[in-house]
Amino acid sequence: MTSEAAELLEVLWGRASTAPVSASQIRVLFILEHHDGINLRSLADALGSTPPSTSRLCDRLQAVGFVERGPSAASRRELRLRLSRRGRAFLAELRARREAALQSVLEQMPSVQRTALLEGLEAFCSAAAAQIHEGDASDVRSA
Repeated sequence: MTSEAAELLEVLWGRASTAPVSASQIRVLFILEHHDGINLRSLADALGSTPPSTSRLCDRLQAVGFVERGPSAASRRELRLRLSRRGRAFLAELRARREAALQSVLEQMPSVQRTALLEGLEAFCSAAAAQIHEGDASDVRSA
């Protein structure tokens, strides 16, 4: 059921264009949103990618005005990555479109089932957030 729900969400959200960025670039934007000022190597690690591939993703995002690169306060050789104002606006608009698509599906469900889904999603979000924070803490300990 989990796999089917994930696939249906992908199809549903896929109907809403993510232009001018790809799915990989959206992942970068989400990571930057939560890790403002991350360096390229840490971003590559978070993506499970290589620094050169990640750098090319960031080049394209910078070209459309969604990402800003700036020097690190700790080291002039290191660059820090941040979402630009335009990048934040893009993510807000993308979320609004995805929410509207999801809302149209939820409106077709009986009220009792919507309530049960809400309770389940709240528990899921709590568990997922705890797992993500646990992973972040172990990343910090191993660094």
